[in-house]
Formats: sequence, structure tokens, C-alpha cells
Amino acid sequence: MSVSRRCLCCVKYLMFIFNLIFWLGGCGLFGVGVWLSFNQTEFSSLPLSFPSLSAANLLLVAGGVTMVTGFLGCLGALKEQRCLLMTFFVILLLLVLTEAVLILILTIYHEKLDEKAKADLKEGMKNYENNKGLRDSWDNMQKIFKCCGITEKGDWNLTLSRLPTSCCLGGVDPCQFDDGWGEPCYEKAKLWLWDNIKSVLGFGVCIGVIQILALIFSMLMYCQILRADKYLD
Repeated sequence: MSVSRRCLCCVKYLMFIFNLIFWLGGCGLFGVGVWLSFNQTEFSSLPLSFPSLSAANLLLVAGGVTMVTGFLGCLGALKEQRCLLMTFFVILLLLVLTEAVLILILTIYHEKLDEKAKADLKEGMKNYENNKGLRDSWDNMQKIFKCCGITEKGDWNLTLSRLPTSCCLGGVDPCQFDDGWGEPCYEKAKLWLWDNIKSVLGFGVCIGVIQILALIFSMLMYCQILRADKYLD
């Protein structure tokens, strides 16, 4: 009984430490999501298929779920409650499977997702003149990234007879097609997102490893508690 209890205490504290790191990691992901959200308020009226807007929402959701799951794991470890541990294990397993499916989908269908995002943005361009919030978002984005259009500045041909002033090198009005920034906004936004999120991706890999270890330790602790209860009976 004493050996079993010592094993249980060892697994308990290991699981608590891993879940504490897991919870802190969730706080980090949530914080980056908040930072991205505030950092791009200038073009928040664009469709959510815009790369950095989608990434911000994804990080907010992932960070929030990770924080809740980590807290549940810490509580289950401290209280030594089989019900809490099993709930934690199931939620974390579903979270890991969801992450794996999302990574697989993004890897296989990233080109189709890019095309869908570009189509949504082009459709939104049609409301440029009638929607002030959308117009301000487009203007701010093109000024910040020094870009024009989605895939090329000719995208504005579908909506306007001339380029928006925000497309012009010197902000002149009227702006002609020969005066606009040459680089497309979609690719520049993706490049900006990649430059700002590289460290987060490495951090995400570490969180994934911790998730796997937390799954293992939660099941080990569940089995140890079950074994200890049998000895007591």
C-alpha cells in the first residue's frame, strides 16, 4: 500500500506540474491572440478569411480551451478525483485529435483554402464604396502593408474605375493604375503573419508534447487511484 501511495504521489505532482505548464501555455496563446486582435483593429471589418484575422480568432479559441483544460487537470491532480481526471482526459484527447485534424486539413487543402479566402475578399471589395467600415479597413491595410488589391492591383477593376487613394505611392487623388503599389495585399499579409508568429509555432509544438505527456500522466494517475481504492476496500 505504501509503495502504491508513493507512486500515486509521484504521478500526482508530475501531472500537476505538466498541467500548470499547459495552463501557462494556454495563457500565452490567448495573449498572442489578443495582441493580434488589437494590432489589426485598423482592418477588422475585412472578412474573417483574411489571414491574420483568422489566426487571431484561432489563437483566442485555442488559448481559452487550453487554459480551461489545464485548470481542470490541475484540479483533478490535487483532488485525486477519478471523475475529474477522466473528464480531463476525454477533453484533452478531443482537443489533441481536433488539432491533428486541423493541421492535416491545412496541410492538404491549404491551396483551396487560400482560393476560398481570396474569393471572399474579392466579393467583399464590391461593397467598398457603400460600406464605410469596410472602406476604412481596406484603406488602412493598403497603407500599412504598402500593397494594392488581393492578388494584384487589377482586382479593383471589378469595383472601381480607378485605384483607391490608399493604393497610391504618394496618396495622391485621383490614383491611376500605373501609380499603385505593385505588391498584392494577401501575400504581404501572409508574410507579415508568418514573420510575427514563427515563435508561436515553436511554442505550439512544445504545448503539443506537453498535451501528450498530460494524457499519459492523467491515465497513469487514474489507474493508480483505482488501484489504491481497491487496496482500501
